[in-house]
Amino acid sequence: MPNSRDESKGEPIGKETEGLEKAIQIKKRSVVISGHQTSISLETAFWLALKETATRNGQTVNQLVSLIDDERTGNLSSAIRVHILKEVQRRCK
Repeated sequence: MPNSRDESKGEPIGKETEGLEKAIQIKKRSVVISGHQTSISLETAFWLALKETATRNGQTVNQLVSLIDDERTGNLSSAIRVHILKEVQRRCK
């Protein structure tokens, strides 16, 4: 009986998903928006992308989140994810 192996590659199953598992872990962090501290829950991958985007724009994470907050109409975490997605799409063009 095979034990947790991808028979097509002969590698343990999960080896290729280790990075994915870490990337999708939800992390809750505090940010300051308009002088008020609030908590935001995002996947690790989105926190990393948010920090990279802020750095690329010469901003802090708090500054970028404040800008996203000013433009949003719905959930802040969702607005951040969409902002990051649009930023990645823009850079890929």
